[in-house]
Amino acid sequence: MSRLSVVLVKPSKYDIDGYLETFRWGFMPNSTLPYLQSLTPDRVDDFEVDCITIDEVVQCDDRYLDRLKANGSERKLVCLVGVQSHQMHRALDLAAFSVAHGSMAIIGGPHAMTCDTSLVQGCGVSFCFAEADLVWHDILLDACDGCLKPTYGSERRWQEHLEGHVISPPNRKDFKRYVVPLLGLYPARGCPFSCTFCSVVRIAGHRIRSQPVECTIECLKVAKAAGIRQVMITSDNFNKYPEAKELLEAMIDEKINVPFFIQCDTQIGRQPELLELLGKAGCKEIFLGAECFDRATLIEFGKRQNKPEVYSEIVDLCWQAGISSHFSNIIGFPTQDKSAVREHVAHLIALNPTWASFYILCPIPGTEQYASFLKDEMITEKNLDRFDASCLTWRHPHLSAQELQDLLFESYRSFYSWPRSIRNAVSNRAGKQKSWQSVRAEFGNTFFNRVCAFRRMHPMAGGLYRKRKQNMSEFMPLRMTQFGIDFLPLPANRAVSEEEAKQNNRLREAPK
Repeated sequence: MSRLSVVLVKPSKYDIDGYLETFRWGFMPNSTLPYLQSLTPDRVDDFEVDCITIDEVVQCDDRYLDRLKANGSERKLVCLVGVQSHQMHRALDLAAFSVAHGSMAIIGGPHAMTCDTSLVQGCGVSFCFAEADLVWHDILLDACDGCLKPTYGSERRWQEHLEGHVISPPNRKDFKRYVVPLLGLYPARGCPFSCTFCSVVRIAGHRIRSQPVECTIECLKVAKAAGIRQVMITSDNFNKYPEAKELLEAMIDEKINVPFFIQCDTQIGRQPELLELLGKAGCKEIFLGAECFDRATLIEFGKRQNKPEVYSEIVDLCWQAGISSHFSNIIGFPTQDKSAVREHVAHLIALNPTWASFYILCPIPGTEQYASFLKDEMITEKNLDRFDASCLTWRHPHLSAQELQDLLFESYRSFYSWPRSIRNAVSNRAGKQKSWQSVRAEFGNTFFNRVCAFRRMHPMAGGLYRKRKQNMSEFMPLRMTQFGIDFLPLPANRAVSEEEAKQNNRLREAPK
């Protein structure tokens, strides 16, 4: 029987000096890899199918590159998954490397879904513009025939209903590549909001679509049996997920007992019952896009749902439920100067969420903000590798790139100060005694964030013990041969087709 080998790769990115960025231990495994692996059948027509996953962020040697080469008459499909704009050059290089060694290659993820890739289409590498569930079977059929179409999913990027698939968790060998054995689950997709700097609505649509609760529970059971010690629910607005209460009650009834963390919008502050239920079900952390404390700025950038006066309620309710609150902050809004950024951080410290992360305002390709900045000729950075929210890519009216990056690391040092850490470690806020684990986490997180700030490395970059390897120059000849370019120009946003517009309208109008 013939065989098709499928290699799913989450690419890393090139750093400012053109080196591939990898880590000895990673923080968060990519959620798309196990999901796509679970979608892949053992057999397609007369072909046996084997599937492996590679998270390049935690590959510290180069032996995995041999997995991208076809052996003799073998049919091999290399899929670059979850590719964001700052990973696009690396994805092109891996695709060109794969094709040069006899494999078929396809690129999918946020950049392909939201940006115009016509410049590099028709060059022997395919592109996927849709959710994998819609086109994965067609891609596998074509791969068995030995010839992929140039593009997939151009007519429709979203499916209306999620069927759900039981996840195949990583094996124990792969666990060792991460700080904690962790699995990402995606029980719901979509976001009802329209923040101009966010690409989620272009990737997943507006209405929250969810898979059956029974499927998510089965995924959790499989994860627990495989040795997973923490679950990351990557759905963007868990508190807008219609079956959230049902899922949490099922987790309690089934005694899942696996710590998990979620993402919520700030309207969770008006849902104390849900927060209490989350605590009972084992939620340990909530990640919230607080962004800033200026309501006018939030409205200007489309984040009308955020009301800063609710932020303190969220922190208090999380303390009472035994959940860590993690506030995500954007610095470098056009109205901010140095004093405004420092005032924001001081306000945040007074609010005292458990954790905080900081990012520089970045017009991410594919977003409404990017289109506006591009039209107004405000974007100054031409290299897509830099569009990762850790450096300034546009013309700021008050701050230089160096000043804003200095403020980024200053914000981390200010928030993660030793006096604040000591106060929180001995505090019994909400009348709850601190455990040794929470004290250790408090000091460990403070130490880690301060070290990263000292080294001028973003703490959320990907993991511990960064290792630089493989310079972009090694792959540039392949990139030029395959695609005829050295660097991608800044892309236009990919237009939403008429059918997609109709479907997204249906999604928005569907009952919650």
